Amino acid sequence: MSGATTASSGDHNNLRLPTPTLDAESQTLLQSISAEGGYAYARMAVLAVAGDQSAAEAARDMAWEQLHSGPWHSVLPVWRDAYSMACLHVAKIHFAAGEFGEALGALDMGLIMGGMLLRKDLHDSVLLVSSEARKMTKSLEEASGDFKGERLVPEVPVDVNEVLKILPCRSLTCKRVEKRSGLSLEGFLRDYYLPGTPVVITNSMAHWPARTKWNHLDYLNAVAGNRTVPVEVGKNYLCSDWKQELVTFSKFLERMRTNKSSPMEPTYLAQHPLFDQINELRDDICIPDYCFVGGGELQSLNAWFGPAGTVTPLHHDPHHNILAQVVGKKYIRLYPSFLQDELYPYSETMLCNSSQVDLDNIDETEFPKAMELEFMDCILEEGEMLYIPPKWWHYVRF
Repeated sequence: MSGATTASSGDHNNLRLPTPTLDAESQTLLQSISAEGGYAYARMAVLAVAGDQSAAEAARDMAWEQLHSGPWHSVLPVWRDAYSMACLHVAKIHFAAGEFGEALGALDMGLIMGGMLLRKDLHDSVLLVSSEARKMTKSLEEASGDFKGERLVPEVPVDVNEVLKILPCRSLTCKRVEKRSGLSLEGFLRDYYLPGTPVVITNSMAHWPARTKWNHLDYLNAVAGNRTVPVEVGKNYLCSDWKQELVTFSKFLERMRTNKSSPMEPTYLAQHPLFDQINELRDDICIPDYCFVGGGELQSLNAWFGPAGTVTPLHHDPHHNILAQVVGKKYIRLYPSFLQDELYPYSETMLCNSSQVDLDNIDETEFPKAMELEFMDCILEEGEMLYIPPKWWHYVRF
């Protein structure tokens, strides 16, 4: 695993992960697991507490099987907590041996796939393991200070005529999304939120630490390189060859940097609650005040990282969206919600918010209504935010 460090014998005799919630809830949780038929899991968990690595991994495998026994929504919450428990046991054993990369991998799997009961123990353990790992490698302070390393997105001039060759037909020929600098909350509410009209907001992200940090591979690798994240592989989620993988963040960044994933099979970190998982990256961003206009609550906070050519197909979301562009640029096309029938949504429940129309190659015979529809579009630049009203259809290309 990239970035994993193993301390020499004698250096890690006193390494221990404190897990107060696990210690307090262990007996009750094991009783609940046993009540659901998890007797073998309970036996392995007891052995894991005593430091038996094989038992800890066996318990984790048993919980993993339960997580994949049916649709995610039908998985009993107790098995999600069981998976978190097993991940903590595995991480404890690796940490005690000075195997920090392996410990972080186990903890991340608990955060990604586990339940809520032991989440604080998982987060606190990540902080402790990361702190010990940095003592053995380049410090975060060194990586955060002087950014001279390779950039995630090189600074190159953009030729609009060349860009238009790869964008969908008729791009940048219809109505452009209005751009507003220093838009007040009152103006946003009155002119865009209430009428349900998209707008690009400029000059509102200059104070975000991410604006200066996230374009530097040294920084991203220092704060998150050893962390495990879910990525999507393939053109997009509507394609038959699309799949998901779990990789370290450093491996994902390396794929982006070297373009090891071919143009037909890009690797994309999409719609993942990365900031719940990696607190250091959460500290680099700010929640825009626009998110709280109208008295609503924040529904989700997700991240997207992807190489040039990555596409999110035409779809809509049920909530108000603020899409903040930290590094690089995106082309975004939007259609109002009342054009739903003309955009031929899928009939299947799981894909009913996605259009069957491939804007990169529209089938005129099958989808004739989509050909001449009016739309709004824009190129979202670094440091700009796009407001997307609920149910507005949108297509995104990196």
